[in-house]
Amino acid sequence: MTRMPTSNTPTTATVDDAPMVSRTLARAFGDDPMMRWFFPDEASREAGLGRYFTTLLTRQYALHGVCERTDAAAAFWVAPEGQEKAVPDAGTVQELADILGDRADLFRQAVEGAAAHTPPEPHWYLAVIGADPAARGQGHGSALLRSGLAQADAAGLPVYLESSKPDNLPVYEHFGFAVLGEVALPGGGPTLWAMRRPPRDLPAA
Repeated sequence: MTRMPTSNTPTTATVDDAPMVSRTLARAFGDDPMMRWFFPDEASREAGLGRYFTTLLTRQYALHGVCERTDAAAAFWVAPEGQEKAVPDAGTVQELADILGDRADLFRQAVEGAAAHTPPEPHWYLAVIGADPAARGQGHGSALLRSGLAQADAAGLPVYLESSKPDNLPVYEHFGFAVLGEVALPGGGPTLWAMRRPPRDLPAA
């Protein structure tokens, strides 16, 4: 059967896009070491990830971040001016705890451990990016990455991210990121790599 082509042109993702975005990201992160650690049960992992990403989009990043999607990928960014507001409030923390169950405390420790490596300089933060594996090779993730990086470059600011998937490091390095350091997550969790990309000069008009 011929696969239907999907558009990889970035568009703004809103709260109304939550069903599509959360489904896409749940598939994208199904083999991510950190998400497999947070959601160890394979039978319920995709459903749990769907709820997790729905909460992040609707309660956090759609309100205080820059969220974009294609037909098969999504990315959540936070500019410097939104980072203080993007910190989860008590209701969001409780909702995530309900979703994570007995892994909630490990999640909290992981967030705190990663936060210790956040650079103090003003920067754009790439919180989440993922593409549906069924659309691999169609440029969805790259299109979203270029879109966000262009916005950071326009502001003259670096970009920071964390990744727990070793295979993704060369991809990010291709886009100008370099590893700042490694974070050993608590409780025998996977390694998290902190990465930074300096701003690039935009071509003259």
